[in-house]
Amino acid sequence: MKGFINSHEYEIQDNIVKILIYCQHVLGVGHFFRTLEIARAMKDFDVILVTGGDEVQALLPNHVRRVALPGLMMDPAFSTLHCVDPLQDLEAVKLERKNILLDLVNTERPDVFIVELFPFGRRAFEFELIPVLSLIRAHQGINCKVVCSLRDILVEKKNPVKYETRVIEALHAWFDAVLIHSDPRLIKLDASFPGICRIKIPLVYTGFVTPLPDPEKVSRIRQEYGLGQGRRLITASVGGGNVGATLLKAVVQAYRGVLSGENLILKAYTGPYMTQEDKDDLRSFENDRIRIQEFTPDFVSLLGASDLSVSMAGYNTCMNIVAAGVPALVRPFDQNREQRERAVKLAEFAPITLLEDPDLDPSVLARKMEAALNMQPGPPGPKLNLDGAVNTMEWMRSR
Repeated sequence: MKGFINSHEYEIQDNIVKILIYCQHVLGVGHFFRTLEIARAMKDFDVILVTGGDEVQALLPNHVRRVALPGLMMDPAFSTLHCVDPLQDLEAVKLERKNILLDLVNTERPDVFIVELFPFGRRAFEFELIPVLSLIRAHQGINCKVVCSLRDILVEKKNPVKYETRVIEALHAWFDAVLIHSDPRLIKLDASFPGICRIKIPLVYTGFVTPLPDPEKVSRIRQEYGLGQGRRLITASVGGGNVGATLLKAVVQAYRGVLSGENLILKAYTGPYMTQEDKDDLRSFENDRIRIQEFTPDFVSLLGASDLSVSMAGYNTCMNIVAAGVPALVRPFDQNREQRERAVKLAEFAPITLLEDPDLDPSVLARKMEAALNMQPGPPGPKLNLDGAVNTMEWMRSR
């Protein structure tokens, strides 16, 4: 099958539950890694992970197969769909993707089809999702439950009444349940979707989705960098890197101008999608105490070993920060309300401080970083539910 990637060989038992997961990331990589964490937890199932954005390098567990559709992404304004390969024709790619998905469902006949975000978002991908959902609902030899996998906060819409009506109609037509990856003590879906009371299918709060730091890796990282006894580590990151270069440059300049010293190490991560020009600019400042990398597979353990995190405020990074218990400065992406709302609420549960535009002046940022490094820990607050991936797996097992 075109688009199929086998990362390893393994045998599938005839009676094992088969889960097909569809995830389309269009700008950053947060949707992909959150979905991968959910797939990783489903170790007792046969999981097929369908991805449709730009290629992301990630190690898959043995129970997960991956189908990579021809890549489609969107511009930073989320207004224009385009092919990852600029030589490909958009309409031809859309037709190819639709046929791959239909063939996949017909061939694999999954027990559960998990759709990340749609119909709450990803309307631009109705061209392939509606035909697949129609095939499943036709019940022609396919007995499959359809579940929406949804993050905690939705992006605001220009016409919320029309939007909510369209979403609810789609849920009732195609879906059997919605899994909300949030702890309702912190964020409830009705805060960004007031029409929730009109939804008649089950709504399940799973808790937030995040990996947890590995104590052995945390210890190894601290030993590698000689942390402790006054030596400290700052980790700076910007998710996929499509946005955030300004923040990362401000961190590097703040470190070089005010904070540099043999007892302070800075590790900065550009993400895979930052422009080469910005990556090269940042790498020009590398020395024995400033390390610039694109990605690390052990990010949450790195945060667990760090004394400070400076980052954008996406879902995954914020949950990694909470899981690691590291003091953090976060800069919300201002194109929509989602990151700011989450960061404000999380600041009540964790040592998180929001950064605004004036704070990106290197001298101002340096003072904020220094204050965060020297912050005395307060009394522990209530713990958030961070078991969203495992709870999603358990919910699937109970169906």
